[in-house]
Amino acid sequence: MIDRRQFIAATAATGFTLAPATGWSQDAYPNRPVKLVVPFPPGGPTDIMGRTAAKAMGDVLVQSFVVENKAGAGGNIGTDAVAKAAPDGHTIGLSAISSLAIAPHLYDKLPFQVEKDFAPISLVGTTPCVVVVHPSAPFTDLKGLVAYAKANPGKLGYATSGIGTSNHLAAELLQSVAGIELLNVPYKGSSQIVPDLLSGTVIMSMESSLATTLQHIRSGKLKALAVTSPARAKALPDVPTVAESGYPGFAVETWFGLIAPAATPPAVVQKLHDAWAKGAKTAEAQAAFDNISGNLRVTTPQEFAAFIKAENQRWGELIRKLNIKAG
Repeated sequence: MIDRRQFIAATAATGFTLAPATGWSQDAYPNRPVKLVVPFPPGGPTDIMGRTAAKAMGDVLVQSFVVENKAGAGGNIGTDAVAKAAPDGHTIGLSAISSLAIAPHLYDKLPFQVEKDFAPISLVGTTPCVVVVHPSAPFTDLKGLVAYAKANPGKLGYATSGIGTSNHLAAELLQSVAGIELLNVPYKGSSQIVPDLLSGTVIMSMESSLATTLQHIRSGKLKALAVTSPARAKALPDVPTVAESGYPGFAVETWFGLIAPAATPPAVVQKLHDAWAKGAKTAEAQAAFDNISGNLRVTTPQEFAAFIKAENQRWGELIRKLNIKAG
């Protein structure tokens, strides 16, 4: 375990800002229920991971962790709520790649600054994006989808969790490498997409995880054409990756992590990290991630800060290259 001076020095090297912990007693924390803000609607992968983390951390710290879903703007509204919360560790968030690494390069003005307004706690998990279609779709694999899109440029609509989310960027990258033009149909979250996908209102979705679609894929009500991760999803071993489907090197994963307001005392950030690191080892937490074909992750606060910085560089370059705009 690192001490306070090491934590401050390492975090400062990544560009993230922290306030001194003067006068704060780590032993006094948490002295009341902790609110964990999830910036997407209930039922989606972020919500499932958030509730899993809340339960695990609450059990370790013997305190209630209450999930508050605050959806909108591709996750930015809920993430901003964390930035502006009291920095005492009693409001934290489970944010995602969309707000922490993509949004800063899509919007001229955001209500928060990633490197200044947050104290990273830990990476929590990753999931593959998956290309899912209604059985009525006039194609049955990714090759057929590409051929159809080339014959009907701009007419094939695909649902995503909003402009600037990882599934939107994954679709933009697919369009770039495949030379096709699709029509983005943004929703507020995955849980709102599935009913329209099942009814055929929208025939294609670039889902950010398998949390809300796996049961329907297995029942035949939906069909998975490909996953965007480097390797096949454990839950769908027969579904090829995009790389295997003719686009070598293609790899996109959605990631999620715990954050606190920037001025949260380092001792409290460390206590939250330690609670997740211990809670993540439980069979209950692992099973929850397995159910959404997610990969459970634990990193130090410093490692997560460095990871966020690297992801900003990666997605910033792609967004500028493809000239992607927020709207």
